[in-house]
Amino acid sequence: MKTPVATGICNKTPNQYRHGTTRFPHPLSLLFLCTSLIVFTLTGTIHSKAASRKKTTALIINEPEFTDRELNHWAFRPIQRIEPPPVLNGQQVQNPIDRFILKRLEKLGLSLIPSADRRTLIRRLSFDLRGLPPTLEEIQRYLKDDSPTAWNNLIERFLSSPAYGERWAQHWLDVARFAESDGFEHDHVRPEAWRYRDWVINALNRDLPYDDFIRFQLAGDEIDPGNPTAAIATGFLVAGPDMPDINLLEERRHTVLNEITATTGVVFMGMGLGCAQCHDHKYDPVSQADFYRMRSFFSNISFPSKNKQLGHIFPESRRVAPPSYLMILGDFRRKGPEISPAFLPIANRYDMTVSIPITESTTSGRRSALAEWLTNPDHPLTSRVIVNRLWQHHFGRPLVGTPNDFGLQGEKPSHPDLLDWLASELMSMDWSLKAMHRTMLQSATYRQASLPVNIQWRHATQIDPENRLWSRMKRKRLEGETLRDAMLAVSDQLNFEHGGQGVRPPLPEEITTTLLKKQWQVSTDIKDHFRRSIFLFVRRNLKYPMFDVFDRPDTNASCGHRSTSTTATQSLTLLNSDFSIQTARFLAGSVTAHGVADIPHWIDQCYKRVFSRPPTNSELQAGVEFIRQQSSLLRKENRPMINLATPLPRHPAVDGYIGTALTDFALAMFNLNEMIYLD
Repeated sequence: MKTPVATGICNKTPNQYRHGTTRFPHPLSLLFLCTSLIVFTLTGTIHSKAASRKKTTALIINEPEFTDRELNHWAFRPIQRIEPPPVLNGQQVQNPIDRFILKRLEKLGLSLIPSADRRTLIRRLSFDLRGLPPTLEEIQRYLKDDSPTAWNNLIERFLSSPAYGERWAQHWLDVARFAESDGFEHDHVRPEAWRYRDWVINALNRDLPYDDFIRFQLAGDEIDPGNPTAAIATGFLVAGPDMPDINLLEERRHTVLNEITATTGVVFMGMGLGCAQCHDHKYDPVSQADFYRMRSFFSNISFPSKNKQLGHIFPESRRVAPPSYLMILGDFRRKGPEISPAFLPIANRYDMTVSIPITESTTSGRRSALAEWLTNPDHPLTSRVIVNRLWQHHFGRPLVGTPNDFGLQGEKPSHPDLLDWLASELMSMDWSLKAMHRTMLQSATYRQASLPVNIQWRHATQIDPENRLWSRMKRKRLEGETLRDAMLAVSDQLNFEHGGQGVRPPLPEEITTTLLKKQWQVSTDIKDHFRRSIFLFVRRNLKYPMFDVFDRPDTNASCGHRSTSTTATQSLTLLNSDFSIQTARFLAGSVTAHGVADIPHWIDQCYKRVFSRPPTNSELQAGVEFIRQQSSLLRKENRPMINLATPLPRHPAVDGYIGTALTDFALAMFNLNEMIYLD
């Protein structure tokens, strides 16, 4: 049983409300509108002095009508179950995805590029699903598997690894603007914020259906009251920045509620609702009243007193929510008409009304109602947005080039039929993200080579230079977190311990000298310094240097797509930082651990670990020659061993100068494109 609650007039469908061929009122009503606007402004100004006007305020909300362009915008139309199209090159098809891609390519005289070699594929898949390079044992196992199911078996092994959740949680935390401090001037630490990060990792590893993934993050405490793990999921809502020391509690409440509402719109619907907090959206069909109706789903939040933090879960403990208002010009001091919760009309084409489920929860139940609407199969945005995010991380760019903006100013999908097919397929698979991963990864499109393999590849680069049609695989630059993890993994230093409070490895001296006291207290357990990057402490006002130079996003807002820059500081970091040099020493130490002075074997091991392949004959010869020449130069300098970057640990049977030359060789490998880019 569901008990409906009163809602605003926006519960009507777009065809019943705000529908027309223009967003502007009829010229004959211009005088009336101008008068209404004046009354509206005055009402907002004197609202606190004229309580008797509350009954009429709803009549003076003038909202623009939907245009045909808005109603027919691709993102607001119902999701269609599209049949995969027929193609000429049917022998290239591995699953329906390939049909959608081939249909476009064949119109231009193109076809899919042949598959990359097996070593490239296992490296690609390992980084995509786990954020780590494959081990030597995994590579050999895959190369020896001649069965027709070898590729699918590899996908299953990587999906079942705990590293899968750690890899894909980072993508989600970017979107969720996660950090472990408040931000702003004082940037106070949030001691329990890490629990939300661990919840995301565990939810992904156990393949929590995406619709439940949404429900728990919006209303876990209402869905499963009394379950502390379910409540932790609502850390999504309060993961954004906050200023506990602000003088006016009402201003703080206003700012946080606006941020929660805007983030919810961007993350789950790809809609920039935040643009409407001060006025009707300039481009999208979202009125200011729409924004505050959406905000009222969260209005029951309970704020602590000044200088007290919000905590790591959404704080709501009352059954009856306080009244909500439209804030005139977005000013928290100017309350306008009273507002009731209502769904965004342009995305509510099936006239769903707000109903509050009857549960044992002591909360208002509004967030549960919002979650049910977002995960309804008829919602035009939710499933489209998430499959677009998955596609982006597997294929290098999204189908919709603006993953956080599906509005009228966002990019149109390059393959709209494929987007709808994926969205409907996700729902038909009970919203299983792992099932969607399988679908994408089993396609021939994903397995295409990224490097020149034949004349067809060169022809594709001329006709499709930006690779918008996926006429080949796109090369991807690894993120700073993945680079760090890979360097630790190939040097046998990565600590796979799971979860817990964010750890803090040492920072360069040039940074520590600028910090306030206790701003970055280095973790006392040395083993923690080698944890996976997702478990490193995330402070809003201080990014870990390696992540910073490799374009880690600002945690003050949702990031749907990281920028990819090429700067001198990236090269300097990989070549000169203490971390790079120490990790190169560890790699040299691991390779020489047996104490046998076999330089060709050392070079071979470095290539297999770092690049997942053996060196070519010319690479092997060049490596051996480098070790000999470099060790000779070091020996001539006659520097003491303590001043050299010898292997860690250094085997007593390994000559110190030769070992140091191997460290230099390992450092050079970390700086090659083959390490930084994924083919």
